[in-house]
Amino acid sequence: MAAANVTDRETEFAEALRLSRRLKAPREAVFRAFTDPVALAKWFGPEGVQVTDVEVDLRAGGAYSMLFGETDGESHGLSGVYREISPPERLVMTWVWDHGVMAGIETLVTIELGAAGAETELTLTHEKLPSQKSLDMHGQGWTSSLNCLDQAIAEGGLA
Repeated sequence: MAAANVTDRETEFAEALRLSRRLKAPREAVFRAFTDPVALAKWFGPEGVQVTDVEVDLRAGGAYSMLFGETDGESHGLSGVYREISPPERLVMTWVWDHGVMAGIETLVTIELGAAGAETELTLTHEKLPSQKSLDMHGQGWTSSLNCLDQAIAEGGLA
């Protein structure tokens, strides 16, 4: 019975991950960085992970998928469906891993982009994560990915 209580608590976990970052690029470029397959392949994923394949059907109801290659030779995938696309302000999509403890669990990611002069104020919200552990893991992954985005912007890799 105790295990069922833990599962119930994990399933009912309701907190959302929220991250904000000011990026030194106009929001049109940042929006494109999240929606263009070529741009995504240049920066997306935590540091040390390479995107090896990206497919994007950029429309409400359209699907996306990414395949990541790890340094140890392993690969894993991520996919979802776009729920809302409002260039260059907002992107809402489901998020489903194909491996690990999060395999098959649908979560929701919202990316909001505010104009801040020539820069962009990014707010990322990742909802429906099933536990504090998954929230922490995604927090680390998103923070690392946004570091990669910062680096790509600084190197002029999104132009």
